[in-house]
Amino acid sequence: MPNTRCSHRIDAGVKAAIAQAMEKHRRLGQSIRIWRDGKIVTLTAAEIPPRADSDTAF
Repeated sequence: MPNTRCSHRIDAGVKAAIAQAMEKHRRLGQSIRIWRDGKIVTLTAAEIPPRADSDTAF
């Protein structure tokens, strides 16, 4: 099905964009807010896990 393949590509793009934004915040020392266990949680830059391919430029 074409729609299924398209939705997989969209999902992958969204996940990549989120990972890139999280890495940017980590490098800049900025906190982020995430949804965890039904609550909004603030992660400091030190708590954001580094991205595996974090050598990419922003």
